[in-house]
Parts: sequence; C-alpha cells; structure tokens
Amino acid sequence: MVKILHNIVSGKQNYWKCLMFAGVIMGASVSAQAQEGFSKRMSRKMERKVRFGFKLDPGVAVMKSQDNGIERNSGKFHLNYGIMADFFLDKEERYAVGTGFQVTHTGSVLQYDQGIGLNEYNDYPTEYDLRLQYLEVPLTLKLKAATRDDIGIWGQFGTYFAAPIRARANVISNQKEFRKENVLNEMHRLNMGLLLAAGVEYPLTETLSGIVGFGYQGGFTDLTRNKKWNDGKVNLNSFSLRLGLYF
Repeated sequence: MVKILHNIVSGKQNYWKCLMFAGVIMGASVSAQAQEGFSKRMSRKMERKVRFGFKLDPGVAVMKSQDNGIERNSGKFHLNYGIMADFFLDKEERYAVGTGFQVTHTGSVLQYDQGIGLNEYNDYPTEYDLRLQYLEVPLTLKLKAATRDDIGIWGQFGTYFAAPIRARANVISNQKEFRKENVLNEMHRLNMGLLLAAGVEYPLTETLSGIVGFGYQGGFTDLTRNKKWNDGKVNLNSFSLRLGLYF
C-alpha cells in the first residue's frame, strides 16, 4: 500500500515537473520570437536609408485677408493626399528629412466690397466661393523618439512649396450667380508657408507602420494676384488630421 501511494505521489510530482518544464519552454520560445522580431526590425532599420509611405490628411482650410474690405464668409473642407519620403540622417532613424509629392484640394468663401475683386464683378459687392487644387512638395526636418512598446512619437517642422493646377470660383455679384469660373490665371504661381505636424507611429508588421497625428500649414505668400484682384495680401491656412502608412 505504501509503495502504491509512493508511486502515485511520484507520478503527480513528475506531472507537475513536466508542466513546469513545458511552461519554461513556451516562455523561452515566446521571448525568443519577440527578440527575433525586435532584432529583425532593428537590423532592417540599421540597413535602410530611406522609406516611403502614403498619407491622407482631411481637415479644414481658411483664407484670410490682411487688408480691409474683404471678409471670410466660411472655410472649406481641406484634403491633402500623396506620397511621403523620409531620408534618414542616422542609423536609429531618430532624425530624417521629410519630403514627398502631394495633391491638395482646398479653398474658402470670401466677400469683397465694391471696388475690389476681379474687374468683371467689382462694380458691386461680390462673394467668391474659391475651390483650389495644388501640387505640393514639403521640405521638413522630422524627429522621432521610440517608447518601450516600440511606439514612435514624432514631430516635424519646415516649409512647403505648392503650385496651383486648378482654380474655380462660384461668383455671386449683383444678385447674379456665375458658376465654375476659371480663375487659375488670377492666382499666384507659387504658394509656400510654415508646416508643423506631430503624432504617433505604431508598427503593424515588420515592414509596415501606421501613423496618426495633426498638422498645420500657414501660408506666407499672397494667393491672389494684386493686379487682377486689387485686394492686398490673402493667405491660406489649414488644420488637418494626419493618417498614413509607411512601407
């Protein structure tokens, strides 16, 4: 009887030993896989000098005049989308020159007093519903800090260069409406300004990362040609949500 009990106890002890051993093996395996994944990401980072991605920035845009006689009636939905490119300045990917090639849809609604605005309509107070499209190239310095969970916190600042490729205006003057008037030749050929953005970056796979953030663009240059509009300086500003993927 004692021998039987001894065998039962020994069997239970062996059973628990097997479970403990299996647990240790599984823990070591998971740890090894995590370390391997981290090592792969780090080695990939150490090798690459540039990465590309795609972004979509929905937001709101407003145009503001620096002179009297022009009022902003409303802003417009702002949409910026295109290719992102980060050229890394160090192996740890903490510093990079950020650029890309993007398309921007923007605009605003402005109310002009009599005597200013386009010659065809300035005999009366006139409202211009401007809808603009630009090709844009940003040029920024990008900084990133990594957390313990490999989540990156990033910020960037710099400038952008934008050229108009389409400009339409719905015009209301003297109680008459003129739709989709082509005003591309009445806009300046270059728009540039301050670019600020910040957000977080999260690794989705070994080669894919998602980003979420907020951005601001403040125009330095005059959008409208003064000889055409007689309106002084009109700037374009935008606030947007940054959504993107890096490959």
